[in-house]
Amino acid sequence: MQKVPENTTIYFLPGLAAGPEIFEGLTLNSSKYTSCFLEWMLPLSEDEKLENYAKRFSKKIIGNNIVLVGVSFGGILAQEIAKIIPVKKVIIISSVKSNKEFPFVFKMAKATKLYKLFPTKVIENFDQYTSLFVGKSLKKKANLYEKYLSVRENTYLKWGIKNTLHWKQDKILKNITHVHGTEDSVFPIKNIDNVTRIEGGNHAMIITKAKKISTIIDRVLTC
Repeated sequence: MQKVPENTTIYFLPGLAAGPEIFEGLTLNSSKYTSCFLEWMLPLSEDEKLENYAKRFSKKIIGNNIVLVGVSFGGILAQEIAKIIPVKKVIIISSVKSNKEFPFVFKMAKATKLYKLFPTKVIENFDQYTSLFVGKSLKKKANLYEKYLSVRENTYLKWGIKNTLHWKQDKILKNITHVHGTEDSVFPIKNIDNVTRIEGGNHAMIITKAKKISTIIDRVLTC
């Protein structure tokens, strides 16, 4: 594994509907790298191709020594951007390296188009539903969702779900590191090969396992 230069900029791409706040727990070696936390742009329409969105999004990324770190759907976008601009490294977290790693339920949702029935309005108007979360545990989860799922525009949500399920990549990119939790229920690890495992990590482990993930990123960039 090749060490990246110290004048590297790490661009962080959050998961679907999430904002840069999901990265607030990371503790990277800031003296060696510059960190840039990106926000989602709205798609031109629900039918905008992911490839076109990636071209537009890549204009946010400047410099010669680039590392992309993407979470979940942000990991998919990071891989699409790496096909457009030169990058030193791609690190994906709680994501997939190709559509072959999708769980069966994703393939069924695509084939039957059931994803079109996903109630995006619940996420878009989440603050109206928080009073329905009864109990300490559920209220805590509701508060976390409200804090971290900050991008709720309806067209964007439908676009993101559609482009996740219709992702065409079947060959794994070179120079990619995949960090994945053993308890990820969105992308079960049983479908995924060649990963750095985080025991007990779920799909939200960028928040709950931030310290471990920070150590892995530092190691990947300095070894």
